[in-house]
Amino acid sequence: MAGILGVEVELKEPEIAQIGCRYSVAKADIKFLYDGVNDCRAAMLLNGGVKECPIGCIGLGSCIKACPFGALSMGNDGLPIVHEDICTGCGTCVRTCPKGIIALTSVTNRILGEYTTDECTAPCQRTCPAGINIPEQIQQTALGNYLEAVRVIKERNPLPLVCGRICPHPCEFDCRRNLTDEPVAINYLKRFVSDYERESGQRLQLFKAPETGRRLAVVGGGAEGLTAACFLARLGHSPTVFEAMPKLGGLLRTVISESRLPKEVLDWDIEGILELGVEAQTEKALGKDFTVASLLQEGYEAVVLATGGWDAMLLRGQDPDLAQAIPGLYLLLPVSLAWAQGMDVPVGRRVVIVGGGEMALDAARRCRQAGAEQVTIVYNRSKGELGLFDSDLAKIGDEGTEVHFDATLTQLKGVDDHLTQLVFSKLASSTAAIRRFAEIAIPADTVIAASGRLPEMIFVKVPALEGEETPLLWQTISPYHPPSIVRPEGIFATNDPISDYRAVVEAIGAGRRAAASTHMFLTGKEITPPVHMIANQTEVLDVDQVQELLPVGPRQKMPKRPPEEHFDPSLEIERGLTEEMAKQEALRCLNCGLICYARGRYH
Repeated sequence: MAGILGVEVELKEPEIAQIGCRYSVAKADIKFLYDGVNDCRAAMLLNGGVKECPIGCIGLGSCIKACPFGALSMGNDGLPIVHEDICTGCGTCVRTCPKGIIALTSVTNRILGEYTTDECTAPCQRTCPAGINIPEQIQQTALGNYLEAVRVIKERNPLPLVCGRICPHPCEFDCRRNLTDEPVAINYLKRFVSDYERESGQRLQLFKAPETGRRLAVVGGGAEGLTAACFLARLGHSPTVFEAMPKLGGLLRTVISESRLPKEVLDWDIEGILELGVEAQTEKALGKDFTVASLLQEGYEAVVLATGGWDAMLLRGQDPDLAQAIPGLYLLLPVSLAWAQGMDVPVGRRVVIVGGGEMALDAARRCRQAGAEQVTIVYNRSKGELGLFDSDLAKIGDEGTEVHFDATLTQLKGVDDHLTQLVFSKLASSTAAIRRFAEIAIPADTVIAASGRLPEMIFVKVPALEGEETPLLWQTISPYHPPSIVRPEGIFATNDPISDYRAVVEAIGAGRRAAASTHMFLTGKEITPPVHMIANQTEVLDVDQVQELLPVGPRQKMPKRPPEEHFDPSLEIERGLTEEMAKQEALRCLNCGLICYARGRYH
């Protein structure tokens, strides 16, 4: 029948309605009592509705009346309830709600999503680099639904056991209980429910989108690479992780002590990722055992680079490694050390140096001496911000080196295993309201970057003209920038996570964004974060004090082994909360929204 109609039949991930409000009119701050027409749209016309919160549900049930399938009803808490077994995802309720708090959601939507200013979010979840829905996680824990709490965590974080032990928990610094006493022990609670899952022996099965059959390569088996592979698999693709070391885990396995992160704990989280259909090839190093071009030639549609902290050149007296994992790309530190030791560095005819301040000027001279015919320096700051002397710039200009300020490297292009071109974005004009940039493409054989690590990049094929046999053409695309960055800075963004050792949760967030960006590319979508994404300097509705709160006791302290056992590296120092401690701690959560929170709940 589909063939006769000229259409295709394919599996599609179901979408259902989701209510984006936690507090009814009865429990929220209100501006006035409304006794007019019992319709949300009518109430919306009266100063935006009765609530102080501009986003919160009006609660008159227009969505319930509009639903053609009876999939919505009003709950005892005064908020609509979606009956998932009935909801067809038709979107009638979405179109009916005048506040925009109902949205169609799916696993894919939640993987691709970022928090925006038109959503109800709590301070803790806005601060979490992984973007976990922390209030929901803790509420499920308080109810004793521990596996459901794990599901909420794994929606955004596939390494909950690891994070429960070594996460620096920035979420707790923004917890509203800080305004009265101590923050909720969010990370201890994450560890408790994750330990509960492992000790139960029943691994939670995560939903996967229908298979797409698209093969993708992820280079790097640390926190970032494993996360990227996990979410690519959940989006329906077939990822393979290539790791240089004998086992997966990256710095999590090799640097962190067993007393903080036992290997069996790390292995449990990694096994859960592999069970999603992720393939892994260990002892395979980029630039030695394979190249980006060879992976693309083997049929991988994209290569996600997630090598993390291994690229920080902590040489410690060793000879600098000048191997090029990425075609034509060197890092400035090992190149400078090689020159200092009298070693030759093959730089090619056309060299671009990215960043580096005064070191870049010296590197430009060195490249000239090594035979480079064309040298270009690209700085992502202005001349004034860098503090460079005009005399030095004039001298380097007389030597034939071109310098660009307020410019960021945005793309690399190449043929087979060779770099041939790069693209950078340069500030063309600036006013108080608008900054305009121009895209400039220049030929290049070598890029020398003032960075301690390789950047997150995604390599893809450039389609050849039909009927023509050409060498492999490739180009890079960059994952969209994280919420921590206000202004994107190109490939070598200074605010990206340095490694999974500094903050594993940041590497996890970067891995999910890499997976989301790859999926956007494969599905023909523009690789950009959602409109109104909350960034570091975004103004978000919030409160600066909490009232009518009765304490339920102090923050639970993590039980630890006695001091005499701390010297045994095979014993984990922190024992984890007991079930009773976890429940008591979960009850301390205020279940915050934008300005709503649980008040007087302990009377």
